[in-house]
Amino acid sequence: MQKFFKDKKIAVTGACGTVGSELVRQLLEDFEIGELIGLDNNESEIFFLEQQFSKYPHAHFILADIRDNAKLLKVFKGVDIVFHSAAYKHVILCERSPMEAVQTNIMGVRNIIDSATENRVEKVIFTSSDKAVNPTNVMGTSKLMGERLMTAANSNMRFGKTIFASTRFGNVLGSRGSVIPIFKKQIEKGGPVTLTDPKMTRFIMSIREAVRLVIDSAFIAKGGEVFVTKMPVIHIEDLAEVMIEELAPRYGYNPYDLKINTIGTKPGEKLYEELMSDEETFRTWELERYFAVLPAFRSLYREIDYSYADVLNTTLDKAYHSANEPALNKNELLDFLLTNNLIEEFDERRTQPPERYWP
Repeated sequence: MQKFFKDKKIAVTGACGTVGSELVRQLLEDFEIGELIGLDNNESEIFFLEQQFSKYPHAHFILADIRDNAKLLKVFKGVDIVFHSAAYKHVILCERSPMEAVQTNIMGVRNIIDSATENRVEKVIFTSSDKAVNPTNVMGTSKLMGERLMTAANSNMRFGKTIFASTRFGNVLGSRGSVIPIFKKQIEKGGPVTLTDPKMTRFIMSIREAVRLVIDSAFIAKGGEVFVTKMPVIHIEDLAEVMIEELAPRYGYNPYDLKINTIGTKPGEKLYEELMSDEETFRTWELERYFAVLPAFRSLYREIDYSYADVLNTTLDKAYHSANEPALNKNELLDFLLTNNLIEEFDERRTQPPERYWP
């Protein structure tokens, strides 16, 4: 894989986000790429990102919006690989402003496709979400449409060589808006820790693992696939209890004195996390670290050989969601949190207040 990325010119959209910034870091630190272009529409954050990676002369950071197709056409000239991670991701905000979600999460994907095709980019990898599976909200639906556009772009590619594919993964623990910083602040204040539903299960992974698998997918993608990352499963109640047991003594509390209050699920929130629909199981191959969901509509103008080096199964008997998979026990969960440094200090500018809020 090192050889694949060597001297490549790579663009990362949403470079200031959780996934985008880690993509930037890993590509610069772990690979001998030719050039990295980071794009984001957040002026302050792109400025700080540029300072953070100022020692890399081949890294360049640009203030740009994926809604601006003309800008993308210029930026993607000479680019070999695009990692598209720019998106609106907060369910409630997208529900309140649905057309904003459409403009960024759908029309923005169209602009990425058009600009990459025009510039004959080698590969485009779209970072999707578990919420794209059987969506119950605007955000999830917009991410599903993004996946469909990527697959359709690959199917309809008549001229050119661009390969389009998507990656889909679940909760990235410790990311902005995730539950760990909230639980930590609640424990720091002496509780109570607020739990939506004791029966809730979720897939989890660290941001480092998630991004490395996104990078891997650029290497193995044949065209039009959605790569579903294999992830461990946890009970959210276990997460709350493990964090209380580990963190309460650090803040001078007896773990048995901190209460856990059940406050109910958010509107549209599922008790389990889906990373694959029942329909997708009929066209999914299991690889060592992924499931590869092959396109329902194959390419119209080119033959694609969907052969991978590590195929375990070419049929599945059940959809991949967290209620179907065994969960980590508390010791395994604690080891996961400590190994990935997920309950240490967070950047206060990027965390939420301890109150759980939704209208």
